[in-house]
Amino acid sequence: MTDVKTKAPLLKEQKEYTELLKDILYIRYNNRQPKAFVRTYGCQQNVADSEKLKGMLESMGCELTEVKEEADIIIFNTCAVREHAEDRVFGNVGALKALKRQKPSLLIALCGCMMEQEHIAEKIYKSFPYVGLVFGTHVIHRFPELIYNAVTTGKRHIERGYDDGKIYEGLPIHRDGSFKGWLPIMYGCDNFCTYCIVPHVRGRERSRNSCEIIKEAEMMVQSGYKEITLLGQNVNSYGKGLDEEISFAMLLKKVSDIKGDFWLSFMTSHPKDASRELIDVIAENPKISRHLHLPFQCGSDRILKLMNRRYTVEKYLDIVNYAKSRIPDVSLTSDVIVGFPGETYEDFRQTLELIKKVEFTSLFTFIYSPRVGTPAAKLDDPYTHEQKAEWMGELLKTQEEISARRTASMVGKNYRVLVEEQAREGVLNARTHGGVVVEVNAPSELIGTFQNAEITEARNFILRGRIV
Repeated sequence: MTDVKTKAPLLKEQKEYTELLKDILYIRYNNRQPKAFVRTYGCQQNVADSEKLKGMLESMGCELTEVKEEADIIIFNTCAVREHAEDRVFGNVGALKALKRQKPSLLIALCGCMMEQEHIAEKIYKSFPYVGLVFGTHVIHRFPELIYNAVTTGKRHIERGYDDGKIYEGLPIHRDGSFKGWLPIMYGCDNFCTYCIVPHVRGRERSRNSCEIIKEAEMMVQSGYKEITLLGQNVNSYGKGLDEEISFAMLLKKVSDIKGDFWLSFMTSHPKDASRELIDVIAENPKISRHLHLPFQCGSDRILKLMNRRYTVEKYLDIVNYAKSRIPDVSLTSDVIVGFPGETYEDFRQTLELIKKVEFTSLFTFIYSPRVGTPAAKLDDPYTHEQKAEWMGELLKTQEEISARRTASMVGKNYRVLVEEQAREGVLNARTHGGVVVEVNAPSELIGTFQNAEITEARNFILRGRIV
């Protein structure tokens, strides 16, 4: 059972720290409003966490800035999923040394998934002495207290490795978007895929009560949000451990029943828990996205077993085929890992065959990256990175051909799109209900609105269209 009963005293204490910091930070930074810079690495869950950090910083009296050189507080919220993300963090933290020398009062803080790894925290402590605060994913609700300790003692603080298994509701949020928003419904992961560090740094699964999720979703719709994305490491296992009898399919139905004109999306969906009930709910509710992101990772049952994915290619195809039968316009995307330890070229060929059978709209592809502390990191890996890169090239070519055919089939048709951002002068990026990007010539005033677009041209992954 998710325990939220003891949250009230602790959050009251954090509000007291927040009130104290309003005066402390104002005085610390020469009787002016301090500026805070937050940079986020990694997944949408990290983005949602950063929105809470920003909300708490504003409650402390800080002004948010996008320019780190003018900031008094700099926070990097880090990702541990791949080595490249970690390298970027180390490089960018190293670049802050000169800035700290210029501004001795500058507080540099590192948080997120990387910080929950002991060897990373030790490296930060030894190699970057100008970093004043390090904290992991499980103590975000104590952020005011951590800032208070850092600025009042002048000592370096590290808080990691502690997971009380609780969910703390009611934290302030500064949402980055005005019409697209993230809504976490659960935290942690129980799957323990052998290549993945997430369960080790995010902890075990715990779901939010549905009433809290519905209340937050209603507030977002009332505030004008046009797309809400429900977040979790594995949303399909939502509800386990709660007192109420509820599944993810039931929650999805409840949120989609909220009055208003909005789209509802979700990620990430684990194939082992993807149910026909979920597909039926999507098929019967026009607000729910026709985009289903269902990571299969590899097309070889042998490798899937080594990955501890707990499904077979046959089971994966069964749910995909059911989705296609119930949702004819479904847009399928997936994650693929190339070169898992022990994967042979024949295993890889099975991945290509699966891609051809499903005909995904697009794929998120990665060459295997070993993570310290995971079982896969200890497996023999006889193939070189160059060999895996060749396989990756073959995969990308296959998917490019499929994507070209799929987008070409959309030319001449009309789609409802959400206009999202400016691509370049006079051109806006919009997105279909299936998650496909459409470039349109239109004024920027349309950003954040639903429009109808006729598709006039197709490229591999992007469409061109006109507003009708």
